[in-house]
Amino acid sequence: MSLIKSISGFRGTIGGNPGDNLTPIDAVKFAAAYGTWLKKQSNKKSYKVVIGRDARISGQMVSQLVTSTLQGLGINVIDLGLSTTPTVEVMVTHLDADGGIILTASHNPKEWNALKLLNGKGEFVSSEDGAQILATVDADDYIFADVDDLGSYETFEGAIDLHIEKILALPLVNVEAIKAKKFKVAIDAVNSTGGISIPNLLDKLDVDYIKMYCEPTGHFPHNPEPLKEHLGDICAKVIEEKADFGIVVDPDVDRLAIIDEKGNMFGEEYTLVAVADYVLGKTPSATVSNLSSSRALRDIAVKHGQTYSPSAVGEVNVVIEMKETGALIGGEGNGGIIYPELHYGRDSLVGIALFLSHLAEQDITVSDLRASYPAYFMAKKKIELTPEINVDELLVKVQELYKDEQINTVDGVKIDFETEWVHLRKSNTEPIIRIYTESTSEENANLLADKMIKSIKAII
Repeated sequence: MSLIKSISGFRGTIGGNPGDNLTPIDAVKFAAAYGTWLKKQSNKKSYKVVIGRDARISGQMVSQLVTSTLQGLGINVIDLGLSTTPTVEVMVTHLDADGGIILTASHNPKEWNALKLLNGKGEFVSSEDGAQILATVDADDYIFADVDDLGSYETFEGAIDLHIEKILALPLVNVEAIKAKKFKVAIDAVNSTGGISIPNLLDKLDVDYIKMYCEPTGHFPHNPEPLKEHLGDICAKVIEEKADFGIVVDPDVDRLAIIDEKGNMFGEEYTLVAVADYVLGKTPSATVSNLSSSRALRDIAVKHGQTYSPSAVGEVNVVIEMKETGALIGGEGNGGIIYPELHYGRDSLVGIALFLSHLAEQDITVSDLRASYPAYFMAKKKIELTPEINVDELLVKVQELYKDEQINTVDGVKIDFETEWVHLRKSNTEPIIRIYTESTSEENANLLADKMIKSIKAII
C-alpha cells in the first residue's frame, strides 16, 4: 500500500489498485474533494485554480485528470505546465486565483506523484482545511456542474520568468555585486524543472554555469533527494570544472543544497543558516525552523541579537510560527528557505539569489563561509514501519526510556542532550519513522542515530 492521505496533500505510487496507490480514480477523487472545499470557502459565481507540475513521468497524465475534474466542478483552470512549487505559490496571488495545486512528489523517486494543495494566499492548506478535504474524500461528497457551467481552461506562459523578475526586484538581492563577481557554478537539477528555472535565474545574474541533469525528462539519474550519498557526480564536476560552487535542487525546486569549491557538501542545514545570516544582518528579526533543524540557526540568531523559535515539522507549521513571531527569514533544515518578503513558501530560487548576494558581499570562498559557522553535524536515518507497529505507543516508551533528559513532544519526540539531540517522528509522506540526530562530529551523530535505532528495535 503506497497511498498516503494527509493534511498536506495526497501522495502515492502510480499504478495498482484504487485506494492502495495513486491511480487515476484516486487523483480524480482528491481533486474533486479539493475543488469542493474551495467552493465552500466563499460564495462566488466563478472560481480559479492555478496548477503546475514537476517533470516526473506521470505528471502530464495526472495534470489532465486534475484539470478535467476541476472543470467538471465548474472551476476555471490556469495551467502553468512544467513549473516549480514556489512558482505556483507565487502565481496564485499574482493571478488572483482562489487556490493552487502542485503536482509533485518532491524528493520521492519517479514512481511517486502527489497533489500538493494551496489556499488563496498561495500557501499550503491548514491542518483544519486539510481535515475537511480528507472528510470529503471519505464521504465521496461532490456535486459536479451542469454542462453550461463547466470551468474553462487556459495555459499561462512565462510564470517562471515572472517569478524570477520578482526575485531580482527584492531589495536584499544584490544584483550588481553578484554580476561583478563573475561566479561559475555547476547545477544538478535531477532532470526536472530546476533545469529550466535555475539557468534562467543565473543568466540574469551573469553567472556562468555547467549543467548536469538539466533536461526536464523526469528520468531521475539518481535518487532525487539532495543528500550527500546521492551527489557524487556534481561533487566531482565542481572540482573538474574549478567552479566556485555547485547548486543542487530536488524535482520541484523547493529544497536547495550547496557544494563548496572543494567538492564537499556545504550541508543542507547550512543553506538556511547562511541565508539567515545574510538576511538578519540587513533586516533584524526573529527566525524560525522546525524541530529537526540544526542548532546552528539558533546560534546565528543569537549572534545578531535576535530570537529563534522552533516549530513542528512541516512547511505550514513553520509559516504559522513565522507569522506569529514576525520572522523575516525561516525554513526547514532540509534546504528549504522561506523568505516572506516574496511569499511564505520554501523557494530554492530565492535561496540561490540570497546566497549569491551573501557570498558576493563577503568576498570569500564557499568553504570559508561554511567554516565561519558553528560546527554541527547531522545524521538522518529511518526505520521502515510494518502495519502491526503502534507508533504512538512506541514513542511514549522512548520518552520513558529518556525521561531524565529534556524532551519536546510538539511533533514526535525530540530529546535534547547537553551537546547533541535526537528527533523521532512518523513521516507524513512515507511509511517510516524518521530519525534525525545532531552532534559535534559526524561520527557522534551517526553513533547517536544507531543507538536510537537499537533502542527502538529493542522496544519493538
